[in-house]
Amino acid sequence: MKNLIRQVTPPFVIDLARLALRRTPVPQEDRAAAKPAGPVFTNTWFAGVQDHWPVLLEALKPAKILEVGSYEGASVCYLIEKLAKDHELEIVCIDSWEGGIEHKPGGFVEADMASVESRFRHNTQLAMAAARHEVKLTPCKGFSDVVLSRLIAEGKCEYFDLVYIDGSHQAPDVLFDAVAAFKLLRVGGIMIFDDYLWSESLPGGVDPLRCPKPAIDAFVNLNIRKLKVLNAPLQQLYVEKTAA
Repeated sequence: MKNLIRQVTPPFVIDLARLALRRTPVPQEDRAAAKPAGPVFTNTWFAGVQDHWPVLLEALKPAKILEVGSYEGASVCYLIEKLAKDHELEIVCIDSWEGGIEHKPGGFVEADMASVESRFRHNTQLAMAAARHEVKLTPCKGFSDVVLSRLIAEGKCEYFDLVYIDGSHQAPDVLFDAVAAFKLLRVGGIMIFDDYLWSESLPGGVDPLRCPKPAIDAFVNLNIRKLKVLNAPLQQLYVEKTAA
């Protein structure tokens, strides 16, 4: 079946067929150099945790997925590869593609975010092209507080089977993402927090406002009657939503 990508926030257009009509033709001899033939990932961040996902995915079999923080699309491509061979998928990806504090010049991981966004488009297109079943991918380019609020306003509460939180690492942002995304997660669904123990190397030591753990702990403690913490590697935290 034909894979679909729905444009959500102009000017973030990811329809490559229409883009091709507007793009200056590339000489045949230069095409291989202009566009990589395979997926392009510049880091191995996701590789360290993906070995722990198969059991979770097999049990949950998520069909509707929300991701906060997509970067180059490594986790999305993994989900498409593992899940779209068995059933259709609907995935919403939220990212500003502006980067966080750690991606700015002098930050923990400097990055050219325009190139990161381009690799996301390229990598997800390849993953969808190889998928056996239909994949409806909706990239929402914007800050998570705005996009998550819009999804709630659109009536998407209790809609998603799986939520992956891997956006801003600033504690206030993580707390907002957790609270808002939890409303969008169905009862019985799973929320995964990435970088649970992540922190920056700062001159004054760890700043609790600039790492995810304090926010994740606060969220879990305040919602302990509505969730269950699942076994997970230390760098991530998994929770199952048990009540609305």
